[in-house]
Amino acid sequence: MKKYILSLTLVLMAGFVLAQQKSDTVRIKTSAICEMCQYTIEKDLAFEKGVKYAFQNIDNKILMVVFDPRKTNPTMIRKRVSKVGYNADSLKRDPKAYDELPDCCKDGAHKEGKHEPH
Repeated sequence: MKKYILSLTLVLMAGFVLAQQKSDTVRIKTSAICEMCQYTIEKDLAFEKGVKYAFQNIDNKILMVVFDPRKTNPTMIRKRVSKVGYNADSLKRDPKAYDELPDCCKDGAHKEGKHEPH
């Protein structure tokens, strides 16, 4: 009987550990153009419930997000990015949030002669 209870306990614990590790990944094309954009998006997503990790690649403008699908989903993540002021795939950015972004994060800011290093 002790072996049965021990085995059952181990199986339940293993199931709990596996359930805790469940995650999905989404890749989102954004309008981010500089390191400040990267910082802003990654910092904001750190507060999105269910987001485990976010990395914004400035070179290809792809945001990679690892998340818990029981707590959030790609649509909610895209909405969060747009509410910060950036396009997220086909979802357009929130105009008010865009107006509040630093000048270096706005369209055309990094064309010749306009970019100042951060």
